Amino acid sequence: MVLKKKKELKVDVLVFDGPSIQRLKDFVDEKEQNVPALLLQCVQLQDGVQQIHCIKQIVPILGSLPEDSTNAGMVCACLDVLSEMYFSLNSKNPLKKVLASSLNSVPDQYKPDAVSAFTRCLAEDIATEDPEQYRKVVDDLASCMENFSLGSSCVTSLFLEALQFLERVLRMFQSQNKRILGNGLAQTQLIHDLLTAVKLSMILVQKVQDPIQTALQSCSAAPLWRTLCDLLGRFADLVMDEDLLQNVQCTSGMAVVLYLKTMLHDSSKLPKLVSNVILCTVDPVDTPDWFLSCCRRFCMDLPDTALIFLGQGALAMLEWKDGSMGEGSEKLLLDLLDVLLFQSSRLKESSAAMLLSRVLALWTGSALELLTICSTGLKDKLNGRSSAMQKILEYVYVHWEHPLDAVRHQTKLIFKNLLQIHRKSVALSDEDPFLSELTHSLLHLEWHSKGKYASLGCLVECVGTEQILAVDGTIPSQILNVMGDQSFAPYASNLLEAMFINHKNQLTSRSGGQCWTERWHDIWVKPLLLRLCEENINQTTYIIDYYLPKLLKCNPESLSFMIEVLQASASTNLGSGSSRGSLGAIMACLRTARAHGHLRFTENYVWSGKVSTTLIQQGLVHKHDQVRVDALGLLCESHWSTEVVSLDEMKLVLFCLQYNLNCQSPSIRQQLCYMLKKLFCRIHESSQVLYKQEQTKKLNIAKDVRNVGDSSLALQQYQEFMASVTNSLFESLFAGSSHPTRFSALTILGAIAEIFPVEEGSCQSVFHLGPAVQAQHVQALLECLSNTFEEVKVLAFVLLRKLTPCVLVSKDSARLHLLLQAAMDLSTSTKHFDCVTASYLLNFLMCQEALPVALDALDQNQPGPVVCWSRNTERVNFVERNAFSAVRYLMNKLGVEIVQAEMSLLQAAASFPLYGRVHCIIGLLQQLPLKELSMVAEWRDLIGELLLMSYRLSAIVSPVVHSSSPEGLMPMDTDTEAAAQLHMIMSEIQPRDTNDYFSQPRTLQKDLHSQPLPEDTAPANSLCTEMKGSEGSSCSVTAQMVLVCCWRSMKEVSLLLGMLCQNLPLMTEPDSPRGLITVEQVKEMGEYFKHHLLQSRHRGAFELAYVGFAKLTEMLIGCKEESLRRLPGQWLCSVLEEIKSSDPSSKLCATRRSAGIPFYIQALLASEPKNSKAGFLKMTMKQLISLAMPESDASGDKSTIPQVHALNILRALFRDTRLGENVIPYVAEGTQAAILGFTSPIWAVRNSSTLLFSTLITRIFGVKRGKDERSKKNRMTGREFFSRFPALYPFLLEQLEVVADTVDSPTGESKLHPSLFLLLLILSKLYPSPMDGTYSALSMAPFIPFIIRPDES
Repeated sequence: MVLKKKKELKVDVLVFDGPSIQRLKDFVDEKEQNVPALLLQCVQLQDGVQQIHCIKQIVPILGSLPEDSTNAGMVCACLDVLSEMYFSLNSKNPLKKVLASSLNSVPDQYKPDAVSAFTRCLAEDIATEDPEQYRKVVDDLASCMENFSLGSSCVTSLFLEALQFLERVLRMFQSQNKRILGNGLAQTQLIHDLLTAVKLSMILVQKVQDPIQTALQSCSAAPLWRTLCDLLGRFADLVMDEDLLQNVQCTSGMAVVLYLKTMLHDSSKLPKLVSNVILCTVDPVDTPDWFLSCCRRFCMDLPDTALIFLGQGALAMLEWKDGSMGEGSEKLLLDLLDVLLFQSSRLKESSAAMLLSRVLALWTGSALELLTICSTGLKDKLNGRSSAMQKILEYVYVHWEHPLDAVRHQTKLIFKNLLQIHRKSVALSDEDPFLSELTHSLLHLEWHSKGKYASLGCLVECVGTEQILAVDGTIPSQILNVMGDQSFAPYASNLLEAMFINHKNQLTSRSGGQCWTERWHDIWVKPLLLRLCEENINQTTYIIDYYLPKLLKCNPESLSFMIEVLQASASTNLGSGSSRGSLGAIMACLRTARAHGHLRFTENYVWSGKVSTTLIQQGLVHKHDQVRVDALGLLCESHWSTEVVSLDEMKLVLFCLQYNLNCQSPSIRQQLCYMLKKLFCRIHESSQVLYKQEQTKKLNIAKDVRNVGDSSLALQQYQEFMASVTNSLFESLFAGSSHPTRFSALTILGAIAEIFPVEEGSCQSVFHLGPAVQAQHVQALLECLSNTFEEVKVLAFVLLRKLTPCVLVSKDSARLHLLLQAAMDLSTSTKHFDCVTASYLLNFLMCQEALPVALDALDQNQPGPVVCWSRNTERVNFVERNAFSAVRYLMNKLGVEIVQAEMSLLQAAASFPLYGRVHCIIGLLQQLPLKELSMVAEWRDLIGELLLMSYRLSAIVSPVVHSSSPEGLMPMDTDTEAAAQLHMIMSEIQPRDTNDYFSQPRTLQKDLHSQPLPEDTAPANSLCTEMKGSEGSSCSVTAQMVLVCCWRSMKEVSLLLGMLCQNLPLMTEPDSPRGLITVEQVKEMGEYFKHHLLQSRHRGAFELAYVGFAKLTEMLIGCKEESLRRLPGQWLCSVLEEIKSSDPSSKLCATRRSAGIPFYIQALLASEPKNSKAGFLKMTMKQLISLAMPESDASGDKSTIPQVHALNILRALFRDTRLGENVIPYVAEGTQAAILGFTSPIWAVRNSSTLLFSTLITRIFGVKRGKDERSKKNRMTGREFFSRFPALYPFLLEQLEVVADTVDSPTGESKLHPSLFLLLLILSKLYPSPMDGTYSALSMAPFIPFIIRPDES
C-alpha cells in the first residue's frame, strides 16, 4: 500500500567511431535531416537515453524512403553502422535491445542488406583468436539468439563457424577454471560464461537440425563432423569435472544426449547406447568408434553424480511421446529408474539429493508421455502394485519430510504423477484396490507427519473428497485440531483447501448447482465457527490466518451465513480472556473478508457496514488482546488501498488509541502499530484520489454541484484526524510513561513521518508532521534517548533524524552546549546504557551545523591535534565535517584516558571505562557513507590513528580476558610477555578464592602503588581501602567491574574493526582516489582478530570478536587483491595444523569449550561463497572428524587435546545455520564420534562428546518446542532416519550389541555401558511407520532383542 517511486533508467553512452562512420558522412544531406545525419547525431550524443530515442526514429524514416537504387548505398552504409554499433555494446546495455528491435523492424526491401551487414559483423566477431574477447563474443551470440529473429537467422547461417568458436571457448574456459580455483569472484564469472557457452551450443544445434543432417550426408561433412565430435568430447569432460558447479555439469549432461541424438543416424539405436552408458556396460564391439574416441571416460565406471547428470539429459532431451526411439525406449525408461533409485541411497550431499528429486520428477513426467503409446507390458510394469511403483513410493515416504523445501516439493510432484501413471496403466473402474489401500494407509498415519498433507491433497484430486470422507467423516475436524501448531498450519490449510474446493465441485455437478450449500456448510463452515467461538484464541490464530481466507475465496457467499449464525449470539457470548466468543469471531471473519476484498464498508465517504459501530467499539476494548487487534484490523485493513476512511472509522481509531497504547504484549503492540501504518497509507493514497476529484470538480463545477463538498469535507476530516493522532501520541510520551506506551507511540509516530512528508510544500499531502511538532515534543523525544530500553532510543533517534530540519537546536547555542556536554559525560559512564545514550545523542547533534563551534567551546585546552579546515573542504557536506570533528574530539579524549589506563586499569574501570568513547565513535562512523567521503586525505590519517589507538587499547585490557580465569580468580598463565602486565593489574585487584571478594567492593587509594595492599595485613571480610579522586570523592570498584571494562572494551574494538574493514574502501594503490584503508592495515586487523579469538578466555570478548572477524572474512573472500583473498585459507590451514600438533607450547585454550577457536573456524567457513563447492568446509570436516574419532590402539600416548578441540569445533559447525545443509553429509560420522567419545575415560572428552551429541540430536530431529516426551513432532520413522544416514544403521546395531553384552556380565552383576543412554535416546526418537510394508532393508526389527536384554537386567 506504499507508493513506489519509478526507477530512473540508466543507460551507458555509446562511444563509436571507425571507417564506417567516415563512409556515412558522405551521405549526409545538409539541407534536410536524413538517416545518416540522424545516426551521426546519435553517435555524438552524450546521453544514453537520448541515443535510444534517436535510434527509434531511424526505422520509420527507412520505411518512408522510395524503392530505387539511388538510396541503396546510403541504406547499406546505415545498416553497416547499426550492425557495428550492436556488436560494440555491452550485453546489459538497454541500447542493445533497442538496436535489435530496430534491425528486426527493417523494411522488407532492405532485409537482405541488413542480414548481409549483420552476418559480416558476426563472422568477424566469431573469427577472433583473442581469448580476452571470448566472453564478449559469447554474450553477443547469446543476445543474437534471444528474441532477435534477424540475429538468430544470421547465427544459423554461420552455424559451423559458431560451433567451432564455441568449442574453442569451452576448451579455454575449462582450462582457465583450473588455474583460478579459489578465486571466488573470477570463478563465478567464468562459470557463468561457461554455462552460457554450453547452452548456446545446445540451442544452436536444436535450431539447425535440418541443415546439420543435410550437411552430414553431403561429401563435405568432415569439418562439421569433427566439430561435433570435439564438442561432444568437451561436454563429456565437463560432466566428469568435479571442479565445476552442478548446474554446468547438469547442462553438459543434457548437451551430451542432444549431440548423441544429432550424430547417431539410426535413432532406434540411441536408447541402447544411452542405457549402456548409464548402466556402465558399454561394449566396445557394439559401440560406434567415434563415441569411443569422444567419450572414452564413459566406457568405465562413472561417478554417482555423473550418472544423474546423464539420466537427466536423457529424460529432458529425448522424445518420449512420438515413438521415434522404438521399443528400446521402454527398456531405457526402466533402466533409468533403477539407476536413479539406486543412487538415492548413496548420495550424501543435499545438493545431490535435490538434483535427484528433480530428475525423478522428470522421470515420472516422461513415463506419463510414454504411456500414451507404449505396450501392454510396460503398463503392467508401471501400475501401482508393480515393483517399480512400489520403489518410487518408498522414495516418497522417505523424502516427503526432507529438510529441503525443494526436495519436498519435488516429492509431492512425484507422488502426484505416480497416481496419474497408475490411472493410465489400469482399466478405469469404480473400485481401485491400490487407491483404496493407499487412502486407508495415509489416513491411518498420525497428523504430525507433514508429508501426509501433501499426499492426501494429491489423492483428493485423484479420487475425490467424497470418497475420502466416506472412509472417515471427521477428517475436517481432525485437520482443524492440528492447525493450532504454526509448523503444521500451512500444510493443513492447503489440504483443506484442496478438499473443500473438490467437494464443492462434486456437489455442484451432482445437484446441478442448487441445494449444495447446506451440506457444504455443515462439513466445512460450522466446525470452523465452533472453534472460533469456544476454543483458546491462541489455538485458532492460524485457522484465521491460513484457513478462513481460502474458505471465503472458494465461496464468498458463506460470509453471510457466518455473520447470521454469529450475530444471533453476539450479545450474550462476548467471550472471555481465553476465548473469542461470538463477538470475537465476528471481528475475525469481517476483518478477513474486508482485507481480501469480499466486503466494502465505505460508500460515499460514510460507514455502511453490516455491523454497528457499537459492536466494533466493544471489540476494541475486549478482554483479549487478539480480539482488539481483529477489531482494529477491521477498521484499518482494506483490499482497496484508495478506499476512503470514513468519519466513524476515524473516531473508532481514536477511541482505540486511548486504551491500547499501553498493551503489555510485544507481539500485540507490533500488530497494532502495523495496522495503524496500513491505515495511514490508505489515508495518504485515498487523499491523492480526493485531490484529483477536487481538481475535476473545479473544472466541471457548472455541470455538477451536488457533491462538491464531499471530497473537500473528507480531506478536512483527514487533516483533523491526523493532527489529533499526532497530538495524542506526543502527549503519551510524558515523563514516567511506561515502556509499552513509549514504544507504541514512537513506532506510530515513525510510521507517520515515513508516510507523510515532514515539511510543507514538498508535495501535495493531506498532512505534514513538521508543523505539528512543538518544542515540548522535541524535549520529550530527547528524553526518550535516555530510556534504558535501546529499542526506545532507536525509535526516538530515527524520528528525530526525520524531523531534523524542523528541530534544529543550533540556534540555541546554550542548549546545544548542554546536550553536547551531557553526551560527553555519558560516554564515560560505568553504565553501558548511558554510553548508548551518548552515542545516539551525538548522532543527533551531528546534524547540527554549529556542532564544531560547540566542540571548541567545550574544551578550549583540549590536547591533541586541532582540526583545521583547508579550502578544499569548505564545500564538504557539513554532516561529514561535523562527524570528523566529533570523532577527532573523542579520539583526543580517548588518547588521554588510554595513557591513564596504562598506569592504572583499576582507576579507569572505576572512573572512565574506555569502551564508551569507542562505542560513540562507531555510532558516528555508521551514519556516514564511508565509501563516498569527500575529505579522503583527512579521513585516511584519522583512520590510521584510530587503528593504532584501538590496538593500544586492546593491549591494555587483553591480559585480563586472555587469562586462564578472567572472572577474577588468580590466573595461572605462564606466558612471560603477558605475565608482567597482568601482574600489575592483579596487584591492584588481588583476587582471592573467597566468596567475600565478590561481595565486598574495593575502595582504592589515590596513590595505589606506593602503599601496601590491605590484604597483607587485614582479613578478607574487612577489605576496604580508600582512593581520593581529584575532587575528593572516593571510587569503589570490584573485580567484576574491571572485567566488564576489559571485555566491553575488547567488544567495542572488535566491532569497530569489523565495521571499518567491511565499509571502508580498500586502497590497493598508493594514489587510490577513494581508498581509506591499506592492504597492510587489513592484514594487521586479521592478525589482531586471530590473536584474540584464539587466546581469549572470556566468552563476551571472543563472541564479539567473532562478529568483527566474520565481517573481515566476508570482505576478504570477495576482495580483488590476491594476497588478501588467500588469507582465510591460509589461516584455516594454520589453525588446523596447530590443533593437530598437540604442541605443549600452544596458546590455544583447551578449556571453556575451546573458547574462541570454534568461533574462529566458523567465521572462516561461513564466509566461503555460497555458489562454490565448499572446499574449505569439506576439508575441515574431514580433518575434524578424523581427530574426533578415538584412536583404534589403546597405547594412550596420543594427547586428547586435539580430540577435545575437534569435538567442540564440530559442535559449533553443526549448530551454525549459515552452513545449512552442507554439514548434513557429516552428521553420521559426527554422531559416531560423539557416541564413541562418551566412552572415553577422560572427562573433557566425555563432556565435549555430550555437547556434540545434544547438538546433533537437534540438528537431526529439529528444535523441541513442546514438553510432551512422547510427541512425534521431533521424531521420524526408522526407515527415513536410516535412509538419510545409512552409515548409522550398522554402527548403532553394533554398539547396541556391545551394550547388551556388557549388561550380561558373567558375575551376574548389572553393568550399564556408558553409551547406553545415547543409543536409547536415538532409538526412542524412531518409530515404525504404517507405510513400511512387510519388507525393508533398513528394518528396526534387529534392534529389538538387544533392547530387551538391558531392559531385563
